[in-house]
Amino acid sequence: MKRILALTLSALLALGLFTGCGGDPAPTPTTPAADRDSVVIAMGTTSEPEAGFDPAYGWGAGEHVHEPLIQSTLTVTNTDLTIGYDLATDVQASEDGLTWTVKIRDDVKFTDGEPLKASDVAFTYNTVKEASSVNDFTMLDHAEAVDDTTVVFHMATPFSIWPYTMAIVGIVPEHAYDPATYGANPIGSGRYILKQWDRGQQVILEANPDYYGEAPQMKQVTILFMEEDAAFLAVQAGQVDLAYTSATYSDQSPSGYTLASYQSVDNRGFNLPVIEGTLTGDVLVRRAINIGIDRQEMIDNVLSGYGTPAYSVCDQLPWYNPASEVSYDPEGAAALLDQAGWVMGADGVREKDGVKAELNLLYPTSDPVRQALCADFGNQLGELGISCTIEGVGWDTAYDRAQTEPLIWGWGAHTPMELYNIYHTIGDTGTARYSPYANSAVDAYMDEALACSDLEASYELWQKAQWDDQTGVTQDGDIPWVWLVNVDHLYWVREGLQVAEQKIHPHGHGWSIVNNVDQWSWN
Repeated sequence: MKRILALTLSALLALGLFTGCGGDPAPTPTTPAADRDSVVIAMGTTSEPEAGFDPAYGWGAGEHVHEPLIQSTLTVTNTDLTIGYDLATDVQASEDGLTWTVKIRDDVKFTDGEPLKASDVAFTYNTVKEASSVNDFTMLDHAEAVDDTTVVFHMATPFSIWPYTMAIVGIVPEHAYDPATYGANPIGSGRYILKQWDRGQQVILEANPDYYGEAPQMKQVTILFMEEDAAFLAVQAGQVDLAYTSATYSDQSPSGYTLASYQSVDNRGFNLPVIEGTLTGDVLVRRAINIGIDRQEMIDNVLSGYGTPAYSVCDQLPWYNPASEVSYDPEGAAALLDQAGWVMGADGVREKDGVKAELNLLYPTSDPVRQALCADFGNQLGELGISCTIEGVGWDTAYDRAQTEPLIWGWGAHTPMELYNIYHTIGDTGTARYSPYANSAVDAYMDEALACSDLEASYELWQKAQWDDQTGVTQDGDIPWVWLVNVDHLYWVREGLQVAEQKIHPHGHGWSIVNNVDQWSWN
């Protein structure tokens, strides 16, 4: 508590004394105590989009995938992560997967009054393909407007999960798009209009009065960008209605608020480099590590109980294979290590052919939760006879070092491409992108899944890439990664605020909470 009090002064400056450009005071957010159709939300400072609200430069995509709110999308993801429609009225893929034909609504207007046409959709995707440094659009050759309500996507390669990409790309107006200014002054057709953006401080969204769908219940949404300590003090001061937080503050009880916990696929796990002649190059060692870790202990001790055990990069999603799940079995882990020839020494460290069982575990210095998980992981491996050191590194070197050393990562997305990006070999390197690993059968299943003309039928192929009863990336297979926990996303919620049902959150504790803010209400 002393740490919290010590931060009061700086946090109060962040709360009540915002100043805009030139020193002018920024508007004080309205609190719904008097206004029952508005809400004030505190998000982390990293949630503010550096390039603004332009889909071509990451808005709606990137690490913190979410619905773009200001712009419409062709599709949406439902609460069960299946696909629904927004602008689209029909989506058809060709048998060879190289053409997607999408029919769109004819009753949609941009906020400047101009109609939204298929030409705007084609323009958006062609622009995003050329400009985006956040998303990979190499699967798209080009988009073409056939008429005002039909757009055709010509694919460079089959991509069955294209509907998941269409769910995050906001449509911009061809007639009013300037890449130099659009991010700060976006024109869209979505549920909200960007009313004000005070960089480094806040964003104010107002309901779009001409929105073609159901009118938003929340007419004004104010987003404050705050460090976690300041966000908690904003809660204590009653200046926000919902604020992100972490397990660090979960034992607090601010008056007038409850702690809401939302499940996520925001997972943490270690790569185990598959390098011949090294400790993790032995599949028996990797399997021992996977079953020798007490995930619930990590959840209880590091996350204060706010998390779920992680067994894959896609737990609970439609393409998840339950064969990934394992039980905590330290005796079984010890037996596997014995079988691999790693014999327990008198000093409690296993040894094989005169070599000690040792690992240096890396964590990003910017994340204290990952540091704590890394330390816990190292301690648990120590009980198995694997001596561990831990080392904090910056992301400037972490990617390179993960090619030879285990690094604790954070993943989790609303698309099977997360599996592909982690486990599929890339180009002619003969290995996966983030850690040395290759399995031609796993590659083949994922290639077949992408080439499939039926999205739902592709789910089974993604599942087989995880385990097909003979090979895969699970415990009985290669297990080149060990997944630890899915981190619950925690928020302080003012009493009386009804947050609509959340779909499972992806990686990134940010904009995903407001995917359906238009459906929130006060009672």
